Amino acid sequence: MANANVRLGVSPLAWTNDVLEDLGDDVTALQCMQQAAAIGYQGIELGRKFPRQLAALQPLLQETGLSLASGWFSGTLADISVQQELHNVADHARLLSALGCSVLVYGECGGMPGETPLDIGISHSPKLSAIDFDAYVRRLSQFSSALYQEYGLKLAYHHHLMMLVEHQDEIERFFSATHEDVGMLLDTGHAVAAGADLNALIRQFGSRICHIHLKDIRRARLDQVYQQDESFNQGVRGGMFTVPGDGAIDYQPVVDFVNHSGYRGWLIVEAEQDPTTAPPVPTVTRAFHHVNALFSR
Repeated sequence: MANANVRLGVSPLAWTNDVLEDLGDDVTALQCMQQAAAIGYQGIELGRKFPRQLAALQPLLQETGLSLASGWFSGTLADISVQQELHNVADHARLLSALGCSVLVYGECGGMPGETPLDIGISHSPKLSAIDFDAYVRRLSQFSSALYQEYGLKLAYHHHLMMLVEHQDEIERFFSATHEDVGMLLDTGHAVAAGADLNALIRQFGSRICHIHLKDIRRARLDQVYQQDESFNQGVRGGMFTVPGDGAIDYQPVVDFVNHSGYRGWLIVEAEQDPTTAPPVPTVTRAFHHVNALFSR
C-alpha cells in the first residue's frame, strides 16, 4: 500500500464460510494462511478453522509471516448485561490482545429471540426500534470502555444485514447515541446492500471508523434477494457478494477517506462466496491488485 498508515489484509471467508459449514469445509487454516501470504496480504482475520489457543495460532502466524488483524465476536448485549458480555468475550479478547490486535469486531446477534436471522427472508430483519434503545446504547458504551481498559482493544461495531443496526437510519441513530469509544467497522458490502450511502456515513462518522471491510455486491443477484425475499444465506450461496472490483460498488468515497483523513488501520478484503464457484486464490489475487491500484492513485 502506498499509504504507510494502512495495512492490507484478507478475510478467510473466501476460503471457508463461518456459518455455512459446507462451503470450504475441506480447507485448513494453514492452507488459507499460506495462500494469503503468498499473494502478498499482510494480515488475516480469524476464521472458523483457526485455532483459538495462543500456543496453536501464534506459530501459524509466525510461519506464514501474517499479522492477525482482528476477529469477529458474536455479541448479545441486546439481551444480556455488560458483566455477562465481558465474561463471554474474555477468551476471545485475550487472544486478540496477545496477538497484537488493536480492534475487536463486534456483531450484534441478539434482539431476535427464537429465530436465526440469516435464514429468514430479508424483509424480516430485526428492528432497532423494537428493543430498549437507550438501555442498549448505554450497555454498548460501557462494554466498549471496559474492553479497551481491560484488553487495549477498540470495539469495532459491525453494521450488518439482518442484524439490529443495518439500514442508514439505524446506523445514524446508533452511532449518534453511543459514546465515542464505540468504533465503527465500515463494511462497504453490508452498507450498500442495506441501501446506505457510503459518502454520508463517512461524512457523519468518519472519526468513528476504526476498521474497514472491502466487500462488493453483484447488483442483479442482490436485487433478486430482495424481490424474492430470500434469506441472507441464500444470497451468499447465490453470489450476492464478491470481492472489490468484481461488483457494482464505487469505492472512491472510501479511497478519499483513507488517503486524506489520517485513518490508521486495516483494509480487509472480504467476500462470502462459494469457493467452488469463486476459487479463493484467483479471486483474492484479483482483489489484491485491484485494491492496491485503487488506494495508490
